[in-house]
Amino acid sequence: MDNQLSNKKVAILVADGFEESEFTKPLEALKQASAQVEVISLHDGKVRAWNMKDWGGEYPVDKTIDQANSKDYDALVLPGGVLNPDQLRMNQEAVTFVGGFFDDSKPIAAICHGPWTLIETGELAGRTVTSYPSLKTDLTNAGAQWVDKEVVVDNGLVTSRNPDDLPAFCKKMVEEIAEGIHA
Repeated sequence: MDNQLSNKKVAILVADGFEESEFTKPLEALKQASAQVEVISLHDGKVRAWNMKDWGGEYPVDKTIDQANSKDYDALVLPGGVLNPDQLRMNQEAVTFVGGFFDDSKPIAAICHGPWTLIETGELAGRTVTSYPSLKTDLTNAGAQWVDKEVVVDNGLVTSRNPDDLPAFCKKMVEEIAEGIHA
């Protein structure tokens, strides 16, 4: 067990329909690094994963978005899945929560369709990112420079394309969270 994140509190923001591996693998990496992790969602109880082509497991929610404040966390993780970020980006409390991490220069890690929610914050202009290829135009229109690489780090913002990139994504996510604020 690695203790490099033992003093870090990390939020994973998800809505029903997140891609299961893009939630479970980062969660596992964060816990192995001794981070304290809270799952934040739009509703209480459990949140339901999507597993490639069908519904996956259900996972307990620690806090609802109206109970969460970005100031209480050191970093944010945004798993992908198509349904998940589409709900998050339409929820003003979720967008405000995500924007708070940009405001305070805290690390954010978003994979696959996860960067969709980042667009709504208005904070991507001039940033280099990657994502699932179908988001390229949306991210470019938001002012980001999109590149096709397994993992991209831009001043504490970690992005990856798909579940195949999870090993590189998780490694960089832990490194950036360990570094802390990227002012």
